[in-house]
Amino acid sequence: MKKIFNPFLMIVISLSLACFAAVDAANAKDIRKPVYAGSFYPDTPEELTAIIKQLVNQVKPIHVDRPPHSFLKALIIPHAGYIYSGWTAAHISLVLKENQFGRVIVMGPDHRIGFQGGAISDVSAYETPLGRIPMNKGVVRLCQNKYLFRAIPVSDRLEHSVEVVLPYLQYFLKKFEIVPVVLGRGRDLAEKVTAALDPLLDQTTLFVASSDLSHYLPYQEAVAKDRETIEMILNLKANELIKRENAACGKIPILVVINMARRHNWHPVLLHYSNSGDTAGDRSRVVGYTAIAFYGGLSMKNRMDSLQSLNEEQGQILVKLARQTIEERLDKRSIKVDPDTMMDSAFKDNRGTFVTLTINKQLRGCIGNLDSKDSIMDGIERNAINAAFRDPRFPPLKADELDRVDIEVSILTEPQPLEYRDSKDLLSKLRVNVDGVILRKGSASATFLPQVWEQLPQPEKFLSHLCTKAGLPADTWRKGNLDILTYQVQCFEEEK
Repeated sequence: MKKIFNPFLMIVISLSLACFAAVDAANAKDIRKPVYAGSFYPDTPEELTAIIKQLVNQVKPIHVDRPPHSFLKALIIPHAGYIYSGWTAAHISLVLKENQFGRVIVMGPDHRIGFQGGAISDVSAYETPLGRIPMNKGVVRLCQNKYLFRAIPVSDRLEHSVEVVLPYLQYFLKKFEIVPVVLGRGRDLAEKVTAALDPLLDQTTLFVASSDLSHYLPYQEAVAKDRETIEMILNLKANELIKRENAACGKIPILVVINMARRHNWHPVLLHYSNSGDTAGDRSRVVGYTAIAFYGGLSMKNRMDSLQSLNEEQGQILVKLARQTIEERLDKRSIKVDPDTMMDSAFKDNRGTFVTLTINKQLRGCIGNLDSKDSIMDGIERNAINAAFRDPRFPPLKADELDRVDIEVSILTEPQPLEYRDSKDLLSKLRVNVDGVILRKGSASATFLPQVWEQLPQPEKFLSHLCTKAGLPADTWRKGNLDILTYQVQCFEEEK
């Protein structure tokens, strides 16, 4: 007998996100079978294809304002029942096409178990009514980090956040391999997962964060809260998002995408927003949904301009090199960098670098070079000395201060001129928490690293302080006669 897709059953189960016992085991032999087919979405290929096609037909064609010469790198997609979030999820049709990606890394949140770290299914494929999706070999690499990733069979049997978005991807991409990761809890989990996933990034890989937004607020309150959350995502404000209550059930997957965006200069573009009150739910208690695309530009093609060139392990080597260099000047020898690790060819790339010293989160020295005349290794050694002993704003660092110093190193992309018409246009083009800014007028010049946005998140104040740093009146930027260049950084904080 043909199974009938029951909308009422979908309403009861998918909106409330209630846990239920699946009739069939999720992990049958070596295949992760669908658990939520027939509830969150139809359980036959004909009905499933039909509902996705119907949802896509409801999407109004719009121009996606992506940066020139850029490529899709990541998506945020909702994972509720299709009658609720499908309208928003279908907006990925604006940016996806057949065979666009060979590998998709899908990150969803744990709703039901409460485990630490990440869960990766110990199977060879995921199955939906639209067919099987083979596991990518990248899973093997991730599972080598057994303290961060492991198989959790009970999560396979109960979690919906990865499964529910897969049919959308199958419908648009057709054939691809998957790296499914369900993320639980853990201190600095987003940062650890970002570092683990970063080596998998290439031109054929798409990152997907599966997440809904606020849950069970009245309609107007939900719209206001979700709009604020979306603005945080679009401005890559990870520190604000992580503190925000009832912002998104998939906060950790979203934070991983934001971290990747900041590392690799991805530009987010809002595709759609809605909530269950717009589709099939009661407006007294709604769940919010968004679809956001992230684009990476030419920097992804050129290793010289790419923030992908260093991983977390390499970054920590450079931080240790900076500390060792300062210690040697102070005749201390607590840190010794293995000379073999410094033979890494990546450290021979010519890049701009900065070294920043802080004590109790207060600046104690910061010196760097914007040009790429020196290798990364030479630049870190020279700027470590300059930041510690030659920053004119501070006295030379003393030996008894060294144990209290925290060190951060920044690796820069090549600065690029920013064309703008007037001060309003300039404000609209600066990307908070992403762009480092160089300001020049005649012989006057100054720069702020992207990290300064944390203290000066408003572009007007950011530019005013930068003008003052350059020795210019604070409102000089409003007159539109400055040369502005922007760059991005990959920064590494010292692990203690």
